[in-house]
Amino acid sequence: MADAYIIDTVRTPRGRGKKGKGALTEIHPQELLAQTLRELARRTEIDPADVDDVVVGVVSQVGEQGANIARNAVLAADWPLHVGGVSLNRYCGSGLQAVNFAAMGVTSGAQDVVVGAGVESMSRVPMGSDGGEGDGMNQHLRRKHTQVPQGISADLIATMEGFTRQELDAFALRSQRLTAEAQREGRFSRALFPVRDPGTGAVVLEQDEFPRPETTMEALAGLPAAFQAVGATPAGPNGETLDEIALARFPREGGIQHLHTAGNSSGIVDGAAAVLLASDAYVREHGLKPRARIRSMAIFAEDPVIMLTAPAETARKALRKAGMQAADVDLWEINEAFAAVPLQTIRRLEIDPERVNVNGGSIALGHPLGATGAMLLGTALDELERRGLATALVTLCIAGGQGVATVIERV
Repeated sequence: MADAYIIDTVRTPRGRGKKGKGALTEIHPQELLAQTLRELARRTEIDPADVDDVVVGVVSQVGEQGANIARNAVLAADWPLHVGGVSLNRYCGSGLQAVNFAAMGVTSGAQDVVVGAGVESMSRVPMGSDGGEGDGMNQHLRRKHTQVPQGISADLIATMEGFTRQELDAFALRSQRLTAEAQREGRFSRALFPVRDPGTGAVVLEQDEFPRPETTMEALAGLPAAFQAVGATPAGPNGETLDEIALARFPREGGIQHLHTAGNSSGIVDGAAAVLLASDAYVREHGLKPRARIRSMAIFAEDPVIMLTAPAETARKALRKAGMQAADVDLWEINEAFAAVPLQTIRRLEIDPERVNVNGGSIALGHPLGATGAMLLGTALDELERRGLATALVTLCIAGGQGVATVIERV
């Protein structure tokens, strides 16, 4: 199999994902992604006419993010008309899946230059806007697998693993502190670019605005459980609550401790990211200096009710394909959808916590659903270079019980 080289990565800052409170809420998601594509071309100095395809992860594909946002962003970026674009949805793993599909096009020999990207404007297109979950789901499927909101799944994981509220809050505080340190030292600067108002050209955001460096354990401890009331909501055909539906699948637990809060769960933000991948032939012909290569990729799925447990086995699968063990990985990016997810993955794989999310994660920075995976890959690569290390593994949990993982290696 041929190599897929990572030439460069770029991302927008993450803006608060609430109307009137975030700097990016007035920027159309097509424009957010278009600016990201233009910046990628500017930094790499590649000719956009050489790009074979633009693969874009986006979760809520409706309204402003519908109608194939990938193609519309290519047009908005003023790239040549012959450059195509395709949108995909693998929920929270969409951005990394886009990079993986782009890499597959290169490693297969079918393509030479592909962009893997992601975008999500959660302020303009809120979660659930597509109406496909809950009552929008096929009723025959619901009778087989009645899925519950992810927060209840996260609380079920915490209950099964025996995590305490203090452990979850301590992990959240770690995320905030590491992110604050990374921002002070400018560790995100290489990938970041300022987003501008498309009308005036004025900069609207140049740094991530979601982190809360003033966070304390006392403040976290004072936050209410976010999913307790949701868990008590009747949703089954006989009036079963969402908690009862989850416990019917995992009856040995007896009850769910609701431990996740707004402080130890990922934040709602807007953002976009893009990664340029190229073949060995294109790299040589154009004198490019790749930063890394894709060493392996994997998808794995587990139970759709508990839903968020797949990263560990997905990572194992990616490691097997790379001929590696967990201990061989220098740095890990495990998406902080909820604090219990990386904590469980660390425990299952016996990872040194000091190698995981060393610049914080989505608890502090926010989780722009379709873009996060591509952002995490860029963060991992930047940190590998800063520390002079070789390999990183990026993995995300995904709604419906899936996981996605990618191993990268500096070249």
